Amino acid sequence: MTEPATHPQAGGEWRPDRLDRLEQMAHDAAPVRIAVIHPVDGPSLMGALESQRRGLIEAVLVGPQDAIRQAAQEAGVELGETKVIDTETPEQSAKTAVALAVEGRVDGLMKGALKTRVLMQEIISEKAMRTKRRMSHVFAVDVSSYARLLFVSDAAINIRPDLGTLRDITANAIELAHALGIERPKVALLSASENINENIESTIFAAAICKMADRGTIKGADVDGPLAMDLAISPRAAAIKGIKSDVAGQADILIVPDLVSGNILVKDLDYLANAETAGIVMGAAVPVALTSRSDTVDQRCASAALVRLVAAANREKASVNG
Repeated sequence: MTEPATHPQAGGEWRPDRLDRLEQMAHDAAPVRIAVIHPVDGPSLMGALESQRRGLIEAVLVGPQDAIRQAAQEAGVELGETKVIDTETPEQSAKTAVALAVEGRVDGLMKGALKTRVLMQEIISEKAMRTKRRMSHVFAVDVSSYARLLFVSDAAINIRPDLGTLRDITANAIELAHALGIERPKVALLSASENINENIESTIFAAAICKMADRGTIKGADVDGPLAMDLAISPRAAAIKGIKSDVAGQADILIVPDLVSGNILVKDLDYLANAETAGIVMGAAVPVALTSRSDTVDQRCASAALVRLVAAANREKASVNG
């Protein structure tokens, strides 16, 4: 496989573009058809069409046909032969796209210019879209100062997860890492301290998740916690504090205690550390690219690449299980 592209950073140095690497990996997977839901503004439409132009997806645009064509005209792009399914409201667009997924006519979904709440409500209310696990969101974060791609979950869907939900959040993030070829990801359950404190619920939940991993309820990863953020990502901090762990200082996956802390963490990395992010919903019958209004075209393409990789992994598992 070709080497990943590079990004400039402070001091004139260059670093690998790991989101570009996701696109390269996705091209090795089977093609996918994705329903893009209500792409009635420039960013969401451009993200879908550019993902299609790069060969990552075959886009099916679901939304008001006139508004989509107007957005294309304003953005100076041609829809060409891209299929458009005409709907009126964001709610109708979401319902139609979910029906396409249930019927097997698309392999994944991509959020356009509609509220996350509207889309997720339609997905969750459709029984055929549910699996044994709670749905959760995973950010793939490329931080220039960190040696590997970071996965952060859940910073978008589950507000204050209980223990069972946190278990599913962890399993979903591991599943995404596996789809990206990380055979045994290192998972850090984040809290304010590495010590279990009965007054800090997240330390107790983290310890319980680790025991689940020890007993095989959670599989396919090295899991440790509770760990403070510095211990999860800094070998120096782990050494100073005497933490001996297969995870400390080199985490691939950061499991946050709640949506608020996760959302702050990702936005800090985005705006203060010049990180780039892509996002996906795991735990549904098909993967869902849950893009943000502020996402660049490249970030939207990276999210499409995640959907393609997860869809390919899902097909492989289905074929193995008969």
